[in-house]
Amino acid sequence: MNKKAVTILSVLIILVFIGFMIFDSVKPASSVKNETQNSPIQEIQDAWKISNEFKVNEGLLKAVTVTPSGKVYLGGDSFVSCYDKDLKLIWNVKTPSPVTSLSNFGDTIFASTIEQILVVNTAGKILNEWGPFEDSCIITSVSANRKFVTFADAGNKMVFILDKGGEVKNMVGQNDGQFVIPSPYFDVALDDQDNLFVANTGRHRIETRTIDGVLKSYFGEAGTAPERFCGCCAPPHFILIPDGFVTAEKGINRIKILNKKGEFVEFVNSKNNFVKSVPLDLASADGKTIYGAYPADSKLYVFNRK
Repeated sequence: MNKKAVTILSVLIILVFIGFMIFDSVKPASSVKNETQNSPIQEIQDAWKISNEFKVNEGLLKAVTVTPSGKVYLGGDSFVSCYDKDLKLIWNVKTPSPVTSLSNFGDTIFASTIEQILVVNTAGKILNEWGPFEDSCIITSVSANRKFVTFADAGNKMVFILDKGGEVKNMVGQNDGQFVIPSPYFDVALDDQDNLFVANTGRHRIETRTIDGVLKSYFGEAGTAPERFCGCCAPPHFILIPDGFVTAEKGINRIKILNKKGEFVEFVNSKNNFVKSVPLDLASADGKTIYGAYPADSKLYVFNRK
């Protein structure tokens, strides 16, 4: 290419660049607005607020569960406590080991430790201790309904189904690698229809299974978009509410609501100073008030709609 051709080509490139700059400077405001509306998730505002921060004095806080009547049960290292709806202490009982999770149904509270399930009545008396169950057991979550109690064992990557007497009725994931659990975050929940929900954290999804462990459906994938789950193992915590799910994440420490299909509804809390690697354990009796137990500062956070 001769010198004259190079010069002409250079001039053309400059003219095209100038034309683009002129077009961009006069682009209609509506186009800019549309781009903003389709911009990343940081534009989405939290739909809920923190209405209370309650400091727990009994020990390191790790778990929370609430009843339809408004009682709040807290657990940690090493205690289970009962509070009324105004967060006034009713009773506190020492436990033989740190409590990793809590669930309640009727007049019974189920508190998991690393190796056992503690059965506690509403007066704070430990009625029974179930387990140990398996070698290398790391119980991370417990859930109860009318007929069953289920717990997740992150050490053996299994879910256990027990009857209300503590007898093992089924084990899901035994020697078949169904669950990928990279760290000790492994949540389970039972609904009133005996559906079993499991956070398969290494696969970044929540699964729906029968009480016998048969996989029916699942949703979720890795990512930072609102409907996706961030972090190496997600979601570390989730709960059932009447309209779907509430999930807590780490990596980006955020709490959000998903509908029953797993579609994003809204952020409960995504703009905060929580430690990224420490997710909040969740509880809600009605989906209108959400409780978060935060181990990093041993505070119970209460969330309500703005």
